[in-house]
Amino acid sequence: MKAAEMDRPNILLICTDQQRFDAVGAYGNSAISTPNLDRLAGQGVLFENCYVQNPVCGPSRASLMTGRYVPSHGLHANGVDLARHEELFSKRLADAGYDCGLVGKLHLGSCRHGRIEPRLDDGFRVFRWSHEPYPGSSENAYHRWLRARYPELYASAMNSRDRSVWDTMPTEAHYTHWIGEETIDFLRTSRRADQPFFFVANFFDPHHGFGAPAEHLNRYDVADLPAPVTRDGELEAKPPIFTEASKESYAGAARGYVDYSESELMEVRRAYYAMVSMVDDEVGRILGTLEESGLAEDTIVVFTSDHGEMLGDHQLMLKGPFMYDCAVRVPLIVRWPGTAGAGTRPSELVQWIDLAPTFLAAAGLDVPETMQGQSLAGLTRGEAAGWRDWALCHYRESGGQYDPPVHVTMLRHESWKLVVHHGEPASSRERTGELYDLAADPDELVNLWAEPGYSGRRTALQEKLIDVMVATEDRSNPRMADW
Repeated sequence: MKAAEMDRPNILLICTDQQRFDAVGAYGNSAISTPNLDRLAGQGVLFENCYVQNPVCGPSRASLMTGRYVPSHGLHANGVDLARHEELFSKRLADAGYDCGLVGKLHLGSCRHGRIEPRLDDGFRVFRWSHEPYPGSSENAYHRWLRARYPELYASAMNSRDRSVWDTMPTEAHYTHWIGEETIDFLRTSRRADQPFFFVANFFDPHHGFGAPAEHLNRYDVADLPAPVTRDGELEAKPPIFTEASKESYAGAARGYVDYSESELMEVRRAYYAMVSMVDDEVGRILGTLEESGLAEDTIVVFTSDHGEMLGDHQLMLKGPFMYDCAVRVPLIVRWPGTAGAGTRPSELVQWIDLAPTFLAAAGLDVPETMQGQSLAGLTRGEAAGWRDWALCHYRESGGQYDPPVHVTMLRHESWKLVVHHGEPASSRERTGELYDLAADPDELVNLWAEPGYSGRRTALQEKLIDVMVATEDRSNPRMADW
């Protein structure tokens, strides 16, 4: 079957965890080595401005799988279960005859203290799930694979109190390699050859803890890596939560930026780059398998991530109530044979909720009214007329539990970013915010929120935010009559 004749293409979604948009060479970072992702971008479409709907895992992934904003699907924080009535796009694909599979994490519910993440009717026939690669995950397909393939390494790691042994496992036994192996197994042997497939490869990296096998760490020298993006006194003009989070990440559950020496911080950045490069190696193996199996011309390949990582930028680590681009802007690369223009780079504001309708439309299925995103098919063909000029992101005490709670809403509109830190009655915190002119200040170092010369711009964006929030309310429940 020729690519132009694909009426029911295969779909391969490759998703990492905590990979910021600039952690790909093709996005302009000359210090990172991602040759396979760079090649994929050259063969497809690289979206310059893709925003997730929340800067932490669970709410963001729920938006991906439902095509809905956080207030609509209700999974507002890690540790919250997605409601049973919410429909995943994978189920619609399965009902339409797609053979669906997944390897790695899903994170649509709480998994703390060994609790098994509740599984919705997701349509996945192949489900090789592990919430995380460490001991304590309520289910661990990776551990079963490791115990069968490398029993001595498994036993040694299980007997160690040092969790980093899992991150520095030899490449052939590493959880990143396991994701690649399971994906390749599906493509070669496990899929049903008489059906189109949808498969999700959910990599754990480059999530913290920050570690990688020595051979990948040795690809980088800290002297060649960019230093964190910040300036002296930056936090003085930013909302108070940033000073709190700089001292203690995750509301005190993890080390804050101020606890890292300069050398420790650069080693973290080195490990982060190494983790990304290791993922890139596996992406190369997966893409090679598509070619060898004759599937490349019939398969849409999407590479993306669920949110970013601060990495010391703005004197912050990890993730939290942060709406900086390094936290909520992610890579999105789409190779769509016969449709996407090779090497194109649309600058339009796209969002993670756009992926579900994209996949359904590609499969020839109707997009349900409950979905709030738009198919990216037109943009991949260079058809940008009528595309929205804004992106919306919510944080509702979604990560570490602060006291008082933190609720933040971001609107990206054209080249401006407005971030509202809500006060009474949402929280007893001070109502404050951030305003950035991304054309003049792409690194988001200068907060214009309280600057008198920008009060009119701030007011206009706050009014725009109100209109956007009304436009994105869930009104999919059909009206039966006038009264």
